[in-house]
Parts: sequence; structure tokens; C-alpha cells
Amino acid sequence: SFVQRHGITFPMIKDAGNKIADQLGAERTPEIFVLDHQRAIRYRGRVDDQYVVGIVREKPTRSDLEIAVEELLTGKSVSVPETQALGCIIGRVRPVQKNSPVTYSKEIARIFETHCVECHRDGEIAPFTLTSYGDTVGWGEMILEVTEQRRMPPWHASPEHGEFLNARRLSEEEIAAVRTWVEHGCPQGNPNDLPQSRQFTSGWQLSRKPDQVFPMRDKPFTVPADAGPDGVAYQNFWIDPQFTEDKWIREMEAIPGNRAVVHHIIVYAHPDGKGSRGDSFIAAYVPGLRLDSFPPGAAKKIPAGSWLRFQVHYTPIGSEQQDLSQVGFIYADPQAITHEVRTTEAVNTKFQIQPYKKDQKFSAQWNKSPVDMELLSMSPHMHFRGQAFRYTAHFPDRPPEVLLDIPAYDFNWQTRYVLTEPVKIPQGTKILCEAMFDNSASNLANPDPSKLVTWGDQSWDEMLIGYMDVMFPVSIVDEKAPLTIEEIKKMEFLQLIERLKKADKDANQRLDRGEVTSLPVLKENFDKIDVDASGQLTVEELRTAWKKLKNQRE
Repeated sequence: SFVQRHGITFPMIKDAGNKIADQLGAERTPEIFVLDHQRAIRYRGRVDDQYVVGIVREKPTRSDLEIAVEELLTGKSVSVPETQALGCIIGRVRPVQKNSPVTYSKEIARIFETHCVECHRDGEIAPFTLTSYGDTVGWGEMILEVTEQRRMPPWHASPEHGEFLNARRLSEEEIAAVRTWVEHGCPQGNPNDLPQSRQFTSGWQLSRKPDQVFPMRDKPFTVPADAGPDGVAYQNFWIDPQFTEDKWIREMEAIPGNRAVVHHIIVYAHPDGKGSRGDSFIAAYVPGLRLDSFPPGAAKKIPAGSWLRFQVHYTPIGSEQQDLSQVGFIYADPQAITHEVRTTEAVNTKFQIQPYKKDQKFSAQWNKSPVDMELLSMSPHMHFRGQAFRYTAHFPDRPPEVLLDIPAYDFNWQTRYVLTEPVKIPQGTKILCEAMFDNSASNLANPDPSKLVTWGDQSWDEMLIGYMDVMFPVSIVDEKAPLTIEEIKKMEFLQLIERLKKADKDANQRLDRGEVTSLPVLKENFDKIDVDASGQLTVEELRTAWKKLKNQRE
């Protein structure tokens, strides 16, 4: 089926019992052996150097197999006759020790259920499943290698700072158990000792099937085979979910229709309708992201009348592809909501990463918290040159605290680090995000170390974003009381607009003088805010006034 699916025309043989692999001494797959007309091995190793552990270069720097074949065909000696093959270990069947103190059924299955099967199951991102003994036994040596090297499970936070609900690090005892199991031939043990399997929602990471699913549009988007040096521009797809009332979202998940070409998806809500500038971050899909629910009573809010915007980043793979991504929501009972969750970020778009240098440090700051709130999670974001990332909170009433430290950032695994206990963020707290970039030739993922790198959408450009999920009580603002300057300073802009919608009696998204009679702050400053002297306050005029007020020194 593999031959037919990929249209392979050269001869293939299934090496039952690894007899040919043993004869040649093959250790990895893929591992190439080139024989001359006398059947002497003239080259062995990798195809090329495009794929390194954890890294995929845009293109290879040396095509080892091609060069070896060309040299042989022209009567030359192979200039590099051996290279290191990188790939999965070709597992050999070891004699099973029946008296092994560690078996799959009793110990190993429990480790995998806890740390691995959320990805290693049907329909998820891992390349093979680990949900049964038959799935697992042939991967024993490979599993031992990646766990001992701590490549798996993927987790990059330093244990010195913060405790995280979704930490996936194996303990030394768990790694030792895997080692014993593999050395003893991966024994199955008594199936009656198996743990109860974790239950998942088919096709989703959500706790159950979503209440509502919205595709990004009514037909698939065509991703070209090749988009040239500029890549495929970010695509924005707008949909009207036709929300006639405010929706509280307890769980949300964006799912790519075609994982091969979808690099990431961000779903935004636009309360002011299609094409409007004001938005809020609702859901995302990025490589390696796993979902975790909010605390009880907390949810994200999408105001009535909002439009959804899918921002999708595509990466061509050499053949034309189709994609129809979607987002699923699980709604919360509005009466049960005590806290609103917002995704905010610290951003720096002005950095310049110099050529041929590593350890280049830049920072972004999340300005003073307008109200008392709680920090739920952090999600650092950089691209290929990302080296390290750190979040530090600067509190108004106590010493600074490192919230999250990523000493070795990995672009392949953009994790949302969920705190075991939310961190209290008093009003006036600042959060500093410090990022380190490696633009040297020693960074094997670097597409071009000679380039001066600045902010850009594509992966060969760079970004510096520290995403954060924060929550605050829904009762921060008294909906009936007149707005004061102090209250506006505490509000996010979407909160302000939502409050002002109640004054917009004709629903034309503008406020005239008659509509602000119960809002003393706007009434007294109407002419200052109404910069175009139209007699109506627009959303943009209100945004400008709000920003000026927020920037005033207290």
C-alpha cells in the first residue's frame, strides 16, 4: 500500500526479521547503501542533510547520496563515503526475559497513558500510536533513546521556575523503568494488569464534542505547490457566526483541515463586525499546542454580533493541496461565569537581529496591569532563530519573579505553559519578556545566517511575542453606574465598547450627544473626542481617546 500510495517505481522488499539490515549493519531508517557493479558498498549514510533531529532545513546544504552516485557514474571515488544516518532506530527483536521486574502491562502502559497517548493515538500529530502492546513493542529502542535524551515527551520549561499543570517531563524513575523494559526484551506481562485507557473525544482535544463547529469558509482553499521565495501570504477568512447574544466559550479548538500545509491558525473575534480593527484572540492551532481547560467559572466572551476571522499561515509542500480548517466551541452557562479570560501579549516589532551572531537579546513589556487579575498561562513565540525566552513579573509590592524560563526554545513545539495555580497579578504589575536569538551558522535551523533579520510573518523572518492568558472578575465594572475616568482606566477597550453599546440606542455604532447624557465623562469631553466635528463619536475616536487616557501618568 505504501508503494501504491506514493507511486514508487523502484523495487521494494519487506525485510522480515531484519535479515538484510543485519547483513549490512543498518541501524536507522532511512539509511542508504550504494553498491557498485561488484556489489561492494561504496557509500552508506543519509540521503542529504535537510533533516536533522528536531530540525527541517528549507533545503539541504549537501546532497550526499546524489553526489556519491554521480561520482561513481563518472568513475571517481566517492569523496565522502560515509555519513551519519539520522532517523528512527531499526528495532531488533530481543529475547524476552519472563522474570523482568518491569512489564508493559503493569508499568510501561501507565507511563504512556500519562505522558504520551494524548499525541500518540489515532488522528493526532504523532507518527505512530502507543495505545496497545502491539503498537509499542517494535519501538522499544527508539522510545528509550528519545526519553533518555529528553526529546520526548516534548517539554522545554526549566524546572527551576514555576509549576505547570501540563508538565510532560518523565521522572528519572520512569526513564529507568523504560530502560529496564527495553533491556529485558519489552515483555508484555499479564494483560490483566493493564490500566484503564484514557478516553478522548474523537477528532478533538476537547473534553467532549463541541456544541458548535464553524468552518473557515464554504469551500476549501487551494495551497499552491510552490509559492516562491515570498511564501504564501497570510490568509484571512471572515465568517459570521450569527451570534444574537453574547457567547461564553469554556473550551475552544482550532483544527487544520490539512496538517501537511497548515503551519498555524489564529481565530479572532471582531465585535464591530467584518473588516473592523478591534479584535480579541479566541483560539489557535500551532505545532505542538495541547489544550487545557480554564478554571471553573472562567471563560472567554464573544459579544453578540461579532464576526470571526481565521488567520491561516500555509507552507507549500511541493504538490497542490486543499485545506478547510475549522474551529469548535463548547459554551458555558452565562449564569455560572465568575471570571472572564482574555489572551493578551507583550510584543516587540522593532528588533534587528544581526548576521552571524548568537545570544542576541531583545525584550517586550506588558505594561501595567489595569486591574487586579490572575495569570493562567504563557505561550512564547519566536521562529527559526529563537534561542531562549523568559517571562518575569515586576510587582508593585514585592520583588520580581521569574514566571517561566525556556533555556532552549524549539520552534517545532509551541507550548502553552499552564500554571498549576494562577499567579496573582496586582494592579500596576508589569511583565517583561526577554528573548534570545541565534542567527549564527551553528544554528542548524537557520535559513540564512548572513541575513539581517527583522519582524515578519514568514518563518524565515522573526517574531517576539509573549502570549498570556489572564482572567479577572466579570463584575469589575458596574454596568448601571455612570462611567468615571478611574473606571475607564481599568477597562480593556473591548469592555469599554461593550458598555457603550448600551448607550447606542439606534445601533449605528456611533454615539451622538443625546446618547451620552447618562455618561458624564463623554458628555463633558464630547468636543475633544469628536476630532472630525461630525457630532458623533466613532469607534476609532473613542479608541484614540481611550489610548490617551491609558497613557496618562497616574
